[in-house]
Amino acid sequence: MLTITQAFVVLIIFLLIVEFFKLQKARKQFPPGPAPLPLLGNLVHLKFQFHRDLLMELAKTHGNIYTLWFGWAPVIILNGYQAVKDGMTTHPEDVSGRMVSPFFRAMAKGKGIILASGRSWKQQRRFGIMTLRCLGMGKKGLEYRVQEEASHLVDVFVNLKGRPVDPSFPLFHSISNVICALVFGYHFSDEDKTFHELISATETLFRFAGSFVHQLYEIFPWLVCRLPGPHKKALSCYDVLSSFARKEIRRHVERGIPDEPQDFIDFYLAEMEKSKDGAKPKYDEDNLVYVINDLFLGGSETSSTTLYWGLLYMVVNPDIQEKVQKELDAVLGPSRLICYEDRRKLPYTNAVVHEIQRFSNIVFVGMPRMCVRDTTLLGFPVKKGTIIMPNIASVLYDPEQWETPRQFNPGHFLDKEGNFIPREAFLPFSAGHRVCLGEHLARTELFIFFANLLRAFTFRLPEGVTKINTEPIFGGTLQPHPYSVCAIPR
Repeated sequence: MLTITQAFVVLIIFLLIVEFFKLQKARKQFPPGPAPLPLLGNLVHLKFQFHRDLLMELAKTHGNIYTLWFGWAPVIILNGYQAVKDGMTTHPEDVSGRMVSPFFRAMAKGKGIILASGRSWKQQRRFGIMTLRCLGMGKKGLEYRVQEEASHLVDVFVNLKGRPVDPSFPLFHSISNVICALVFGYHFSDEDKTFHELISATETLFRFAGSFVHQLYEIFPWLVCRLPGPHKKALSCYDVLSSFARKEIRRHVERGIPDEPQDFIDFYLAEMEKSKDGAKPKYDEDNLVYVINDLFLGGSETSSTTLYWGLLYMVVNPDIQEKVQKELDAVLGPSRLICYEDRRKLPYTNAVVHEIQRFSNIVFVGMPRMCVRDTTLLGFPVKKGTIIMPNIASVLYDPEQWETPRQFNPGHFLDKEGNFIPREAFLPFSAGHRVCLGEHLARTELFIFFANLLRAFTFRLPEGVTKINTEPIFGGTLQPHPYSVCAIPR
């Protein structure tokens, strides 16, 4: 006769077998993919990590549209330029939803822009784009802010007098001050204690995103949320950002809304005042808090990390650095302000900036989309509520689109005469209705900051250092391993 323990084990095995056959039946409704296991789904196939190269390897076996299972949740992966482009742009409205996963729901409550969906997302995004344009995005006014911060960054490196420095903080500080000026109406000083707290919170959040514990949280939220661990720290760090945003909102309210709004918070508060009498106000303080967080995180981390990779690539490729400097010297000279329009006269520099974005590939998988209605995706019928994930790395490293995808090669963006050529497969900002709303600002920042730095300095490794790690650290964005450089004035 079976003991209670033996009976329990038999029951568990029976339930797992039942779950296994249920999964096999369910997966027939989706594009092909590796066979999922009960509870774990395809985590074993992914080696319990979400790695860009593993996703591309699976595509070799299962095709450029395939399904991975995270527990009982199927996720359709799009791989390669053609699959990502067609999947995101053929029926863009159909795949414009956002999967609000358990962790991100706990973090942002489905509000703001990045993690919102449906009508609320459309309203917040439309207002965000309109307001950023009012504040100068795409115009000379905003470009002047970028030039100002780039000039300040040059001064920071000048004061170091060639001493070794990890450029991560100076880059983040200067880049984030552009978005801070737009959102809050002022800049942070280098020594500001609050700013350092915001940076620390941001770094913790991006390190946690995509980690093993993050994946466990998404699969077993009912269990992991009750346990101690890095997820608790990540959520508390998001609360740090939210708390700061609320303080800024209160400061603006106490000051009063000016007749001519000066920053994003002013514009939003004015809109809140207009819509407060509606049955369901479109704009409220909670949404404003999460929109501020989205703008700060999105407007700081991505551009500063890309530049961090850029300086690393210049140190590793001194011949490319020298070619950029020769072009800058020949076309611009040593002193005049560099503007975004100059990229047209600086094809090689422009190509290098684009190649930094392509090769660093800092957001290697686009934020998951969700089908908002039944649709067809690359010939497969897909039901409403299905999660779609574009593998951006597979686009930027697609061997059918790039001559040397795994090499840093500015020639990817140059023709035989040395003229700059745009490439359709250059999709670091994603595609479709969820394309990055700060794309123009990011492009302006990257070009102006990079050109200013290379005109003023030659970047070298510190004395005695001969090797530098160019492999990424995986997280919410792909980060370089910390490194130091010497900025030698030219």
